[in-house]
Amino acid sequence: MKMVASDSLSRLTALHCSACGTEYSAYPLQRVSACCSLPLVADYDLREPLSRAVIDQNDTSMWRYGALLPLLNHDNKVTLGEGLTPLLRLPRLAARHELSSLLLKDEGQNPTGSFKARGLSMAVSKAKELGVDGCIIPTAGNAGVALAAYCARAGLRAVVVMPRHTPQAFQEECQWYGAEVELVDGLISDCGARVRQRNADGALLDISTLKEPYRLEGKKTMGYEIAEQLNWQLPDVLFYPAGGGTGLIGIWKAFQEMKALGWLAPDVKLPRMVAVQAENCCPLLETYLGHQPNCHAYQGRATLANGLAVPHPLGEDLMLRVLRESHGTVVSVSEEGMLDGMRDLGHQEGLFVAPEGGAVWTAARQLLATGWLHPDEQILLLNTGNGQKYMDNVAGRAWK
Repeated sequence: MKMVASDSLSRLTALHCSACGTEYSAYPLQRVSACCSLPLVADYDLREPLSRAVIDQNDTSMWRYGALLPLLNHDNKVTLGEGLTPLLRLPRLAARHELSSLLLKDEGQNPTGSFKARGLSMAVSKAKELGVDGCIIPTAGNAGVALAAYCARAGLRAVVVMPRHTPQAFQEECQWYGAEVELVDGLISDCGARVRQRNADGALLDISTLKEPYRLEGKKTMGYEIAEQLNWQLPDVLFYPAGGGTGLIGIWKAFQEMKALGWLAPDVKLPRMVAVQAENCCPLLETYLGHQPNCHAYQGRATLANGLAVPHPLGEDLMLRVLRESHGTVVSVSEEGMLDGMRDLGHQEGLFVAPEGGAVWTAARQLLATGWLHPDEQILLLNTGNGQKYMDNVAGRAWK
């Protein structure tokens, strides 16, 4: 283990409880807050001036933003080149729907084929820095693959617990990286229960969504990249497929940090954030609409978009805060709606996106139809994964 270097670039100062604000040290291994048993969030020194020139233009990965990331010693970095994914214009779909600007950030081009590479690269790097011997994760697919790959890269043990109905490609890829894979009947919430049972002695670091502070810090780099790729402007509306919600929370965190640093001009408006869920599993929507006090008792079902089958997201309050602060909203999409979105992006733009990516485009069309979204606004879609991994789910459904 190599901890703080005297010349550490990181401006990490502390962690705080996302519910009550109690401060915790960033130096020992931390999980959730001891005060509220809720996510811990990393804080940085944003008061001292920091120029955008600190971005390492020679680094073509998410690590170019090292000053605002939590790794304290460069030697602990575990990377496969994740981040700096393309921001693509979608001219044919924009013309068809008379939109002034339609963009898609393609996270399917990350190592291991999804945005999970960002969070797991960061979490495993910090696990290495903090002297962890191994990690365990409940997963709907992509997070388990990413954990397995980055633990292999770091020389750490990896245990992946996933639903039995997860496409075979995810299961086998984890095994290729040498991870121990356990299959469980049910959804990711059932896998989480199995992780708690299997890891009752705490021998492994549980890297469940938001149960340690650092996956969030990897995911937030999407926000920094969006601003940099748009020449320090931001879209009017951002559509994000929200299961556990780490990316939604992280992108908003990045926008807030850039505002505090002056990297975004005072007149740059932050986007309205849209959380997109599956009709089969939409706990955030049900809470947002006031149909339930919270997601704790919600019953979800499996969906083509494996990553959206998260019935009890630990970050529900944080997601609702983002929607409130951004004047955003939540939308759910049917299974057929996801396929329609995938077909559109494939047939019209040559992109084979994950069902989650299909869902965000269909959600945008739904909000255009209601008038909540306006054709003259700049719209940014987040595709979180490569569609090829979902062939077990979507094979034979390219045509209606």
